[in-house]
Formats: sequence, structure tokens, C-alpha cells
Amino acid sequence: MRKARPALVAVGFALLGILAIWLQNVVVPYSTPFWGLFDNQLDLDVYRSGAQTVLDGGSLYDAKLLGQMDYTYAPISILLFTPFAWVSFESARIIWTAGIFLALYLVVMVSFRSLGRTPTWQLRIIALSLVAVSLLLEPVRTTIWYGQINVFLLLVIVADLTRPEDSRLRGIGVGIAAGIKLTPLIFVLYLALVRQWRTLTGVIASFVATLAIGLVLLPRESWSYWTGKLFDSDRVGAPQTPGNQSIRGLLANLLHSDDPNGFAWLALALAALALGMYAATLASRHGQELLAITLVGLTSCAVSPMSWGHHWVWFVPLMVIGVHWLMTPRIGWVRHCWVAGGLVGLILVAFSWRSYLAYPIWFVNKTVPDAYLTGLFFKTGIVGLQWFTYYPYNVVFLAASIATIAVLRRRERTAPETLDRSDRLP
Repeated sequence: MRKARPALVAVGFALLGILAIWLQNVVVPYSTPFWGLFDNQLDLDVYRSGAQTVLDGGSLYDAKLLGQMDYTYAPISILLFTPFAWVSFESARIIWTAGIFLALYLVVMVSFRSLGRTPTWQLRIIALSLVAVSLLLEPVRTTIWYGQINVFLLLVIVADLTRPEDSRLRGIGVGIAAGIKLTPLIFVLYLALVRQWRTLTGVIASFVATLAIGLVLLPRESWSYWTGKLFDSDRVGAPQTPGNQSIRGLLANLLHSDDPNGFAWLALALAALALGMYAATLASRHGQELLAITLVGLTSCAVSPMSWGHHWVWFVPLMVIGVHWLMTPRIGWVRHCWVAGGLVGLILVAFSWRSYLAYPIWFVNKTVPDAYLTGLFFKTGIVGLQWFTYYPYNVVFLAASIATIAVLRRRERTAPETLDRSDRLP
């Protein structure tokens, strides 16, 4: 009977994955022109256009890509996107989308491995089903729909920081990710707080290397970016946008202003930074490194000046952690209930809730005849719940941070002698 249980669990997850694939079609049918899951990839086209601008000798950060879009990543990122400028857009979107699916699967498997699980065929089925479920989360769905880079950066960071602490290569991946998109630099603070000096050195060294390579290969773009464009956060988007799920976005949307009070934002951002870092360092001290890494990732999204919904792909490892705990019998039924409730809450908050507009709207760079907007933050017509619909992803950040602190601090008080870095359970 014990041998049959993993197979039964795998079958159950396989059915859940099939249900998720069907439900994805219910949210927005796959065949819907423009709004179907695989029928946009605007940001991928921007990446390609940026690379083509450089190949043509143009000014990367002054050009209006596709008519009105700004390029927002660091210069070295062009090396990643150039191969996609050499092929047709249709070929690029197929390769990029397939890469996202593979990266999601690897994120799940690497996360399970870091939690001590052996990669059996049952676990691989569970991982594939979780990929299907994750597509229902707005951050993941829009990452695919826009052709965004976030899942790739997530994989690099998780795979890098779940290595053994004595690994010589640990930290290199985070530094490279930060060289492409600056937000992973928050891990420098985390690594300093947990005194992982070797890894911290690897992050700084590889980040500096990306700057040097960018300066050598793209001197004009590097000068433009590092001396000016870097500090213009509005190039990423207007703060008063429903999709801006940072604390600054919350203030901008609640106050109906594209210039929210800077002191209020700074105070809230510093408070969120302190909360997230304390929860992460506490998790690290208890040997829950994946949870710590995830909390740092969520913190980066909360305190960033601009965090689109698709930046919150950190919900994927958070979901894996919850599933891992659900599949761990020895934590007891009471904690199973709490974990199950947390997973359901995460999925409901981050679900691709659809808002259908049966009239033409201007969307990014063109007029569309109707719209299938996804995400709880578009439900701002519910007046009494605007405080929540403007802020749903930060609620997940707050809940995850506070729950981590409450559970682990209680453990330290009740059984301080059990504190051990090999302990991976709540």
C-alpha cells in the first residue's frame, strides 16, 4: 500500500494538471485573437527590436521601439536577445515560449530538489502538473503572453542560490541576472545579513563583469544607461497603473496620482524591506533556504518603484514549498490545513481573473476591438474592496513574511534546542 501511495498522488496531480489546462481555456480561450495565451509576445518583440537597433547602429535607449516602447534592461542583455533578432518573430516566439515552459519545469524540479526530494518519475509528473497550475496565475500567464524574461531570471537565481554554500560557483548566476535586470541586487543585502561572504563575493564579481563586458562591447549604450536612463523609473511604466503591484503603485492608485508622496513610499518600502529581510534571514537560520530566497524575491517586487504583475513569478517556488509541506505527513493535520488554506489563498489572489471589456480600448501601442484583461487588480470597480484589489500581491508578501516569522519564532521559543539548518519543515 505504501508503494502505491506515490503513484496515486502522481495520478491525482496529473488530473489536476489536466483540469488546469482546461480552465485556462475557460479564462481566455486559447484561440482568442490577440488575447489568447500564445497570441501576443509584445515584450519579446521589443527585445528583438532593441537588439536590431543596436545591430543597425542606432541609439538603444533613445529609440522608440515598435513606435513608442522604451528599452529598460541593462546593455549586456542585448547579447541574450540578439539571436532572436536573427530569426522571424514567429520562430522567436515559439522558441521563447518553449523556453519559458522548460524554465518553469526546471524551477519546480530545482525547488523540490532543494527541499530534499528525489527526482522520481512521480515527482516529475507532479512538477509538470504544477507547471500547468502555475499558468493560471496571472504573473505566469502574462509572462508567457507578453513574452517576458522573468521566469528565466527566476530559474537562474533559484538554481544558483540552492547550491551548497561551499560551491565555488554559487552567486555567479545572481550576479549575471542582476547585470541584466537590476532587481536581483537585493540578494546582496540578504547574503550580507546571513553572512554568506563567499556567495556575496561571487555575486559582486559576476555583476561587475557584466558591467565591464557591456562597457567594452556597447560603450555608448553603457554610458547612457548607467549615467542617466537607470534612474528614470517611469521608463518602465506610469506608477498609476493597475498592473503596478509595488508599494509605490499602491500609493499611486489609491491617491490617483502619478507622483505619490516620496516620503510615504520610502517609509513603507523601508518597512517592507525590513520585514521581508527579517523573515528571510529567520528562514535561512532554520535551514529553509528556498523559502528565504523566495521571500527576498517577493520583497524585491514590493519595494521596487515599478513591479508589473508578471514580476511576481516568485509565487511559483512559494507554491512548490506549500505542495512540499502538504506531501509531508509528519507535520500533522492541523498544519496541513493551514498550508492547504495558504495555497488556496495564493491561487485565488494570483489567479488570472478575467475582466472582459466589450468595447474598443487603446492597449499599449494599438487599438483593440475588445479586451480580456486578467488579474485581480483590474477588479477595481468593487469600491469597498479597492484597498485590496489595488494591493493583492503585496498581501501575499505580507502574509508569507508574517507567517514565516510567527511560525519560526514560536519554534525558537518552544523548542530552541531543535534549531538546525537541516530542518525544512514549518
